[in-house]
Amino acid sequence: MSASTSSSLPFVHLFTDGACRGNPGPGGWGCILRHPASGAEKELSGGVPLTTNNQMELQAVISGLLALKSPSEVEVVTDSSYVAKGSAEWLPGWKRNGWKRKEGTSWKPVKNVELWQQLDKLLELHKVRFKLVRGHTGHPENERCDELAVAAAMNFMGG
Repeated sequence: MSASTSSSLPFVHLFTDGACRGNPGPGGWGCILRHPASGAEKELSGGVPLTTNNQMELQAVISGLLALKSPSEVEVVTDSSYVAKGSAEWLPGWKRNGWKRKEGTSWKPVKNVELWQQLDKLLELHKVRFKLVRGHTGHPENERCDELAVAAAMNFMGG
């Protein structure tokens, strides 16, 4: 789908990445919001002293969507199949099953449930689709998000 869709919502590209120095360990996230119609672009990043890579991948998407001032049509470009598949495929079932997932013959709580619930609320507000790209393959925006995420994680490294 191109930027000129039938939707009356503004279209935004959201490029995201998360990083962790050790897993768990100090982590960071980075994202780029790009509004093709105006050419406006904004970079955001942050981190926490103890986290996992998956938590930072989720936080990058959440933070980018939270930065939008109004409901938008958003293409999220991520290298995280956990985030892309989780959002598109697993989330509806988790919600139906009370935020539980089947593990063998028993039901277990969804990992990172608070982040998934926050993302779920944002996915209801915006019209979002996910595009999965391979990380560390020269995709310019993915590489820049990785730089932002790693720099944020390094803020929590000793020395």
